[in-house]
Amino acid sequence: MQILSIQSSVAYGHVGNSAAVFPLQRLGHEVWSVNTVHFSNHTGYGAWRGPLLAPDDVRDVIAGIDDRGVLGQADAVLSGYQGDPAVGAVVLDAVARVKELNPAAVYCCDPVMGDVGRGMFVRPGIPEFMRDTVVPAADVVTPNHFELDFLAGTTTTTLEEVLAAVDVVRERGPRDVLVTSVLHDAVPEGHLDVVAVSDTGAWAVTTPLLPLAPNGCGDVTAALYLAHLRTTGSPAEALALTTGTVFAVLEETLAAGTREIQLVAAQGAIASPPRTFAPRRLR
Repeated sequence: MQILSIQSSVAYGHVGNSAAVFPLQRLGHEVWSVNTVHFSNHTGYGAWRGPLLAPDDVRDVIAGIDDRGVLGQADAVLSGYQGDPAVGAVVLDAVARVKELNPAAVYCCDPVMGDVGRGMFVRPGIPEFMRDTVVPAADVVTPNHFELDFLAGTTTTTLEEVLAAVDVVRERGPRDVLVTSVLHDAVPEGHLDVVAVSDTGAWAVTTPLLPLAPNGCGDVTAALYLAHLRTTGSPAEALALTTGTVFAVLEETLAAGTREIQLVAAQGAIASPPRTFAPRRLR
């Protein structure tokens, strides 16, 4: 595939495009990487340097790609953290242009807003913008459990409630939803679920909860799920391949004892995903 990825980037470490591009390339896909920031490192360190690109600058880069006459060749648009509604508007304009040129293209949105234990960590107004404007324009969304609850306007503690919340989100536009870090009352201690829902059904895998929480895993997950979903056409297969790879990356990171995810060291598991987890059909 050819994928237009509009995200942040860092020189050191792996978040945003710096997390998504390499796995997609390792799978054999072309990635047109458009950066919304270029920081020295991710903001989780508490200090960083580098520019936040102006929305007009981001728009100009995309317009330059369009000038080459190739934007219609894009099979998908991928976006992650959006720190400003103005950047979000640029992303949505790019999605509209790509779909105008190629109606078969899809938009995958990782609606980064917050997480359990941290609450919302984006600027005020961003969560509502994501819920009301961005997510309805997406074909594929990859929220974590906390973000799903916000998007659906509810609190979910059972698997049935999670599926009902996904249905609320899907009614607004996205046909494919991947929910990460799902903790419900039937998940075994020390584990979590990852749930995939589409028009053809719903599936889940249960994975061990490893003792680390590095930045960038959500960015990798969204990229991998988009790629595997589009190439296999199967949400269950995409779920199995994605979770197998991400778990291998986390195991490599844990073994290395590093704060940054070990994408390069785990590249074998990116190119040839281990079938570590078998999806179970929920409906």
